[in-house]
Amino acid sequence: MEIKDIISKVDIFGFDGAIIGSKYPMATDLSVVTSEVTKTVKKLGTCPTGEGHDNFLNGIVMQFDLTFTNKAWVEAERYHFLDFVSSQSTMHRITRFDLDNSYISHVDQRMIDIMKEKVDEYNELNKQYKLNPDEETNEILKEKYLQILYSNPAGFKLTARMVTNYRQLKTIYKQRKTHRLEEWRVFCDWCETLPYSEFITGKEA
Repeated sequence: MEIKDIISKVDIFGFDGAIIGSKYPMATDLSVVTSEVTKTVKKLGTCPTGEGHDNFLNGIVMQFDLTFTNKAWVEAERYHFLDFVSSQSTMHRITRFDLDNSYISHVDQRMIDIMKEKVDEYNELNKQYKLNPDEETNEILKEKYLQILYSNPAGFKLTARMVTNYRQLKTIYKQRKTHRLEEWRVFCDWCETLPYSEFITGKEA
């Protein structure tokens, strides 16, 4: 798994403004404050998580497309400042995905085959129902759809547009850089490639 497999379409906003803001506590003449990344700015940005001196990192805002499995998404949702802009939906489209390309390699092929079988059964019955609608078939379709949703393996991939900031990435990096899931480790590798990544990693880029 490579960075390009899980991260794309990256946009970074507010970097210069955040750097300028980091200097306000010690400034008396704001007209001379610049966006130069000084030693003091680096010291503030790389302070230990939780101290608060790195608050200006909230102002470095990012958007990107993130492709994670169901398993990783559940863990990502714990972060309060890693927000969804929008995402793909199994609730709306589980019977429309190309299932041969929707799972990571760790998913047992037998489970994928079961999912394909269930989806094929649903889609065929749905075609028949559209030609001859009746309440009994409608109820069967509802049940089959729920079976598909709840049977879907945790290794199913979904892409979402996310928004976050450097300060949240700093927390994520600290907690996930040696995580058991490869997705998190690759995500942290990506953090190391960002401009002034030392604000996130604590390591000189």
